[in-house]
Amino acid sequence: MKVRRIVANIDTQDIAAAKRFYQDVLGLDVLMDMGWIATYGSQETMTVQISFMAEGGSGTPVPDLSIEVDDVDAALEAMKGAGFAIEYGPADEPWGVRRFYVRDPFGRLVNILSHR
Repeated sequence: MKVRRIVANIDTQDIAAAKRFYQDVLGLDVLMDMGWIATYGSQETMTVQISFMAEGGSGTPVPDLSIEVDDVDAALEAMKGAGFAIEYGPADEPWGVRRFYVRDPFGRLVNILSHR
């Protein structure tokens, strides 16, 4: 048996609210929309990972999601431009990432990062 994919599922009654954050700002594609479920993603090849954390690092809370981007500063400006409040960072962390925390429309704490 081999794990092929891990999917994050976020409970909400406002499926359409995901579009502004995940598609308009982060640039993910709509892969499926059946009304009761909308799935956003990318055709990029990604590694399968799941993390278990006692803290978020640097004394931060554990984020609900971590999203790696190619340009964290561009993502930061896009989030600010769209009116999303930054809760932490931007920070250059000692383990080699630059990141910031932001809440998505559903209140989930999202860690946006790039490896240096």
